[in-house]
Amino acid sequence: MTPEQSKAGRALVGMSQQDLADAAEVAKATIANFEVGKRTPYKRTLDTLQKALEARGVRFTPDGVSK
Repeated sequence: MTPEQSKAGRALVGMSQQDLADAAEVAKATIANFEVGKRTPYKRTLDTLQKALEARGVRFTPDGVSK
């Protein structure tokens, strides 16, 4: 998952960074730093973020995200 996909996925389902952080049980700073390109989370954290978005109906595709 890319920072852009994270932002787009959240937008599609109306989630704030805090909502995603709560759903994935990570710090909001992890998502904020990822989405602005300051750092890349561990793969397991990215997987958890993606699963949290998918649980709300976001589909990840090779070209981006869709609902």
